[in-house]
Amino acid sequence: MKEELTNEKLREADDKEIDIQELLFKYLIHWPWFVGAVIVCLISAYIYLYVATPVYNISATVLIKDDKKGGSSNNVAGLDELGLSGLITSSQSIDNEIEVLRSKTLVKEVVNYLNLYVTYQDDDQIPSKELYKTSPVQVNMTPQEAEKLKTKVVIEMVLHPQGSLDVNVKMEDKEIQKHFEKLPAILPTNQGTLSFFQTTDSISSKKNEEVGSPVQDMRHITATISQPMNVARRYCENLSIEPTSKTTSVVTVSLKNSSLQRGQDFINQLLEMYNRNTNNDKNEIAQKTAEFIDERIGIISKELGSTEADLETFKRDAGITDLSSDAQIALTGNAEYEKKQVENRTQISLVEDLKKYLGHNEYEILPSNVGLKDITLAAQIDRYNEMLIERKRLLRTSTENNPAIINLDTSIRATKANVQATLEGTLQGLFITKADLDREAKRYMRRISDAPGQERQYVSIARQQEIKAGLYLMLLQKREENAIMLAATANNAKIIDDAIADVIPVSPKRSIIYLAALCLGIAIPVVVIYMIDLTKFKIEGRADVEKLTSVPIAGDIPLTDEKNTKEGSIAVFENQNNLMSETFRNIRTNIQFMLQNNKKVILVTSTVSGEGKSFTSANLAISLSLLGKKVVIVGLDIRKPGLNKVFNLSSKEKGITQYLANPEMDLMSLVQLSDVNRNLYILPGGTVPPNPTELLARDGLDKAIEILKKNFDYVILDTAPIGMVTDTLLIGRVADLSAYVCRADYTHKAEYTLINELFHEQKLPNLCTIINGVDLKKRKYGYYYGYGKYGKHYGYGKRYGYGYGYGQEK
Repeated sequence: MKEELTNEKLREADDKEIDIQELLFKYLIHWPWFVGAVIVCLISAYIYLYVATPVYNISATVLIKDDKKGGSSNNVAGLDELGLSGLITSSQSIDNEIEVLRSKTLVKEVVNYLNLYVTYQDDDQIPSKELYKTSPVQVNMTPQEAEKLKTKVVIEMVLHPQGSLDVNVKMEDKEIQKHFEKLPAILPTNQGTLSFFQTTDSISSKKNEEVGSPVQDMRHITATISQPMNVARRYCENLSIEPTSKTTSVVTVSLKNSSLQRGQDFINQLLEMYNRNTNNDKNEIAQKTAEFIDERIGIISKELGSTEADLETFKRDAGITDLSSDAQIALTGNAEYEKKQVENRTQISLVEDLKKYLGHNEYEILPSNVGLKDITLAAQIDRYNEMLIERKRLLRTSTENNPAIINLDTSIRATKANVQATLEGTLQGLFITKADLDREAKRYMRRISDAPGQERQYVSIARQQEIKAGLYLMLLQKREENAIMLAATANNAKIIDDAIADVIPVSPKRSIIYLAALCLGIAIPVVVIYMIDLTKFKIEGRADVEKLTSVPIAGDIPLTDEKNTKEGSIAVFENQNNLMSETFRNIRTNIQFMLQNNKKVILVTSTVSGEGKSFTSANLAISLSLLGKKVVIVGLDIRKPGLNKVFNLSSKEKGITQYLANPEMDLMSLVQLSDVNRNLYILPGGTVPPNPTELLARDGLDKAIEILKKNFDYVILDTAPIGMVTDTLLIGRVADLSAYVCRADYTHKAEYTLINELFHEQKLPNLCTIINGVDLKKRKYGYYYGYGKYGKHYGYGKRYGYGYGYGQEK
């Protein structure tokens, strides 16, 4: 049992190997297709690489300040000594700054500044070359007008050597043609005003031409104007900003562009625009503080001037030049409390002003560092200002409906409420302190109540002057501090490595393109051959038949260019060793092996007419007769006799139909000797009867076959196509072997359903099949042309110019 299983596995493995070889050979025989397809694809890849514009990766390394990652450098030397270290704060985050850098708003500003929404193509070169800062003619349209364009504006220009310009403008299905004798020139259109300028390089070339340089030809240039926002979107798609690591604030800014100079200009301008906007954001608090201080200085200056004028008038009217010693002693004890009163009133004034400012300015930054003594209040004001700055930054790239903006507004309102509450609490505390100071001051005032009224009045006016002067000096100091902070602002982004392009373009990649072309050149023939195989519904040879049926194959009959020596379909001749003779020797041998002892009757049939049934039966009979055996071929296709045409017999010849109609006749008298071989006899079909099926069903056929078997060594029955009539099934009862003929490129694969049915149900005895008309010019059959497992490897193909073998060795 184990040996049988092992043998079965070996046979399955052998079949699988043969299938793989067949599959490979099916494609390898079409090697010219593969070679041609690969050559065409490689040539196409070369043309594509020649025409395609290379795209390079331009990148720069930038340090962005980030407090969390040590990138902040806001501290300026010397500010600590002035007590200004708290003036400069940073709330940047590396992730936020990256989003700002890649925002469409910022990119659009760069596009507008560099005029990148206008591109130029040099049509004189093949392929056309893009011009950046090298076009002899520059076209200008304002960004505001360009943003309103619905479609691109294409401007075809022809610059003549003498400086004149022909213009053809295509916009929104309209064309405008214009000729300018000289440049600059202006062309008004419905979409905007176009300006044309001649570049400096072009003017220099024209001057060189005038002094004797070679005459230049006309220049053909095409300019295209697009919407700046659409251009910005494309740049955003090709822009990449990635941090170099998680522990640093260094990022790599990369851009994929076809122009190296344009990519470098874009990155440099992007960083410059980013620094400019960031510095404006940083200075907004200082600018608001400067405005508040200037406003307060103006008010205090007026009040101080009024107080000094009152003091001057009082002294002049009263004639006072010096204070008395008693009043001076009385006032010494009150000096300390008056100083505190001055500071207290100053703080009250500042808090009240901030309270009014906060109540009348929505989403406006509060002045900071104006001299508040309350550290908690100053810290809350700084936090409130940072949140307002963050809100304005986010509004640049989003709308107020953004969830982040809504959440930030909620936080701002809560912080504002806290600031208002703190202001109110601070103010109440200052008023309580003021009441205490006033109470202590009254105690000292009682000590000087006896002083002259002039002196008391003088002291009151002087005190008011001192309060105003102190507040004025403090505001002047804060204004200077604020100015220093404005001057100390540094760029937020510092370039570490300038924008540099890679040596190898990122696209198209030559190696990948050639590899894809090679793969495509191999894949196309494979797909075509596979699709052709899917559309084939007719058999082509032994391989197809072996896949469709398990019926034994007795042999293959090839197509040849050999000419028969006599008219008809005789292909086998005595004393000739040609291709057909050898083919039928192989079929003859295989059939003899399949026939059992003392079996003589061979039935030959097919599915439909035209498959070579009569040709096969006739030449098989001739091949058997060459063995010295007496062979008779019987034309049992009595509906449409075919043997008459093969052996050039008259259709009026009497045949087996006469015997079937009258079994009393002498059957041997109807048999006639052929002129092909002395051992070959023919029993024609005879006259076509009106009832062929009934004649074949009678026992007269059995008697006829028995008579023939007694007189001949082999009896060949040429029957009707079994797929058209049922005559052959009736004849099958007298046959010993049935040869089913199919024809390559003629017999449909679906017809093997009938053959398999006949084989499995044993409706025809000892069934085998013969493949006729195999075209050896189809090279898929040139590997091993086989006659089944019984054949021997022959080399007759070279004799007839095919170069193939006609046997299959196992």
